[in-house]
Amino acid sequence: MWYFLNVIFNIINKKIYNYFPYPYFVSLIHLFVGVIYCLASWAVGLPKRAPIDSNLLKLLIPVAVCHAIGHVTSNVSFAAVAVSFTHTIKALEPFFNAAASQFILGQQIPLTLWLSLAPVVIGVSMASLTELSFNWIGFVSAMISNISFTYRSIYSKKAMTNMDSTNLYAYISIIALIVCIPPAVIFEGPQLIKHGFNDAIAKVGLTKFITDLFWVGMFYHLYNQLATNTLERVAPLTHAVGNVLKRVFVIGFSILVFGNKISLQTGIGTSIAIAGVALYSFIKAKMEEEKRQRKAA
Repeated sequence: MWYFLNVIFNIINKKIYNYFPYPYFVSLIHLFVGVIYCLASWAVGLPKRAPIDSNLLKLLIPVAVCHAIGHVTSNVSFAAVAVSFTHTIKALEPFFNAAASQFILGQQIPLTLWLSLAPVVIGVSMASLTELSFNWIGFVSAMISNISFTYRSIYSKKAMTNMDSTNLYAYISIIALIVCIPPAVIFEGPQLIKHGFNDAIAKVGLTKFITDLFWVGMFYHLYNQLATNTLERVAPLTHAVGNVLKRVFVIGFSILVFGNKISLQTGIGTSIAIAGVALYSFIKAKMEEEKRQRKAA
């Protein structure tokens, strides 16, 4: 279900950008639909809303701000370049995670982990050099997204709480929605009022435009919710492998659906990067497992 929802989200999202190139507004809609879903779920008691106090709110705000920045910049990249290329760049996320762990949190990262990241960096570099849809806005936005999601994971560790993942993600979505409103209004508001909405309606009709925005928001929220719930239920290694395979699925399906032409070097580079992420995920999850077993012993 996690893969299926993610693939559908990426396909609908890119189709929207082909006739409505406003990533700040579309990012806002993703979160808005998710928040409505959360509020409706709370209203019927599925799940029961967990109370939040000022201390937890202070811990969640940095997580939500990083989530908002990462989400918006991912979408700026999705709108600017091929979906497959954005996901290839986003394969660099473990590299940023390792760098932040070592240089910001002061955790010693073993040499084997750093070596496993070499194929990721080489693969992304190869893919970028010959990517047919390459442009700097798409590339830089995806890199900013990597950095934002890295900081989100750092702040998430500090905000570890007994609250269940469904409620936690709901609160993060609400705060992220508030964060996303000002940039959407400032950067795209005037263009949307002037011609953005009218152009989209003229191209696809009002009904399709509204239903596309609703479904892309719904799939975005559900795939994120499922990813969070999955992490709660499986071992780190299972989740790590799942995450890598998810990226393979999304890249493969986006190339098939949109017919993106990719050069041989881009294809090889993407494959090397994904293989590197798989190797890194496997080694890291194994280390986590050994650490847990030592603690238990």
